[in-house]
Amino acid sequence: MSCAAEDPPEPKSMSRAREWTAEVENLFRFQLAGYRDEVEYSQVKLGASVDKWPKSGFVKKLQRRDDTFYYYDRKRECQDREVHKVKVFTY
Repeated sequence: MSCAAEDPPEPKSMSRAREWTAEVENLFRFQLAGYRDEVEYSQVKLGASVDKWPKSGFVKKLQRRDDTFYYYDRKRECQDREVHKVKVFTY
């Protein structure tokens, strides 16, 4: 029997990003590390804080499920050709 505190909330719907925004950039970084979004990351990593770059607000570092880390640059990493791959979940 699973506890509600352990399971990440299920999204109600999903759509694909159509254009780049700061939100899409952060979702791209979470999905590259193997998570849906910040909600799932904090649930899986038990409330671990997300390191972000001060000026841009982009995600700086994420811990993957296998306990290795992804480090991201201050600048945009999600290229225009990859924007349509980003999933935007609604809860």
